[in-house]
Amino acid sequence: MQVELLYHTPDPERAIATAARLCYAPVGASELMETMPEERVRSVLSTIMGSGHFSTLEHASYTFAVDGVSRALTHQLVRHRIASFNQQSQRYVKFRNGVPVVKPDSVAQDPEASAAFDDAVQAAVDGYQKLLELGVPAEDARYLLPNAAESKIVITMNVRELLHFFKLRCCNRAQWEIRDMAHKMLELARPTAPFIFADAGAPCVSGACPEGKMTCGNPYPRVSRDALGA
Repeated sequence: MQVELLYHTPDPERAIATAARLCYAPVGASELMETMPEERVRSVLSTIMGSGHFSTLEHASYTFAVDGVSRALTHQLVRHRIASFNQQSQRYVKFRNGVPVVKPDSVAQDPEASAAFDDAVQAAVDGYQKLLELGVPAEDARYLLPNAAESKIVITMNVRELLHFFKLRCCNRAQWEIRDMAHKMLELARPTAPFIFADAGAPCVSGACPEGKMTCGNPYPRVSRDALGA
């Protein structure tokens, strides 16, 4: 899996603080953006994150490129509806030289399971290739391709949705592949807005686990905004 941060709103914390401060300021947003002292930016952000007035977080967005993930992952990912996605098309891309797949560790570590997985995938790929050779359109031949088939996708989310995504998908109870992707995305996003993303991640980062009897029971390392000058 490869995760790359393609683009994000320049100076996202200042942009968000500017949008929030505008509601109470006699001057325009462009002036606030240029002249607001850094300590004031942090003060505004502290109020936003503490009060739960998260609409201002929607003024900053992040775009990620993700390669080498399964269709099983992307089917979960697009459930996050407040986001934009563009994915490699199995309708237009013809895989004539084999179909790369993602194999779960639980399968790869068991020789018998791994062999069964490989046989099933190869049968599907052989059938796919045969259909292409017979002139079946790729959009129809793809019906044979497994959920394990690798894909590429571009994801754009605003900060509010990104925090929600991290809350759900960084949790130990999230499916392993999308959890791995979420942690990689958070590692890339956090340095660009360290105050906002200070306690991003699973709910147990900043409070109690909401999973009840389904909790993993593992403590999560906490990141305090106090260390960032909150």
